[in-house]
Amino acid sequence: MPEMPEVETIRGELDPVLQGRWIEGVRIHKPDIVLGGLTPREFGRRLRGKSFVRVSRRAKYLLFELDRDTVLQTQLRMTGRFAIGRSLPDEAGFRHVAAEFRLDDGRTLFYDDIRRLGGFLLLSAQEWDRIAAGLGPEPLGRFSSDDLLRIFENVRAPIKNVLLDQRRLAGVGNIYASEALFRAAIDPRRPAGSLTPEEARRLHRSVRRVLREALRSGGTTLRDYRAVNGTRGRYQNRLRVYGREGEACPRCRTTISRIVQAGRSSFLCSGCQS
Repeated sequence: MPEMPEVETIRGELDPVLQGRWIEGVRIHKPDIVLGGLTPREFGRRLRGKSFVRVSRRAKYLLFELDRDTVLQTQLRMTGRFAIGRSLPDEAGFRHVAAEFRLDDGRTLFYDDIRRLGGFLLLSAQEWDRIAAGLGPEPLGRFSSDDLLRIFENVRAPIKNVLLDQRRLAGVGNIYASEALFRAAIDPRRPAGSLTPEEARRLHRSVRRVLREALRSGGTTLRDYRAVNGTRGRYQNRLRVYGREGEACPRCRTTISRIVQAGRSSFLCSGCQS
């Protein structure tokens, strides 16, 4: 699933080209990507004539903020991707178009999703604010190591699971949690509440550093993720433990292992993560 760096990369590419444009028409090819109980016809009717104020992001949500206090919330899940142009830039890479948003300048915003685990939810600004209120702080915002320590306080769940809980910390997913814990030399299985202030400072620094590096690299493309018009991320070339089971740890040369936590793979070095 795209994490904060991937969603923020897409946001940064779409925002300048969509601001001020308005929607002339909507075509839904796969009705199940329209969430919230609207029919595709009603969904399109409510969007026609609305203009894009800006494209923003919160946690792993991509948000199309429209005029008249309307928010089109999108979560890309595993295989959602966008293209924009007068035609598809790469028909081989966009063979499963689920929705088309025709713009006033003759271009179309295409949404492609082979597995259709993502989708669109049309909300009022007030409805979105209620959802956003349930999300944790953004790790690259005004967020200190003391804030992180408070999130972990008295929590017995494994620290990796807590990092993935969007109600506690927004935007961190499986890849970057594994990488940050490795850099901080902390075992992902440790109870979150067992961290010392010094370990929390290390982890806080590592989380922010990994996310910033991934953002500068346009995210991580391991299989499905693509930025706008099919651009691949580059951070996969810098991963130190994620997906590297059986390889030597770059720090101590111990073999990297893979474990499963809450149904998700965690990668760690048992030699230097404690």
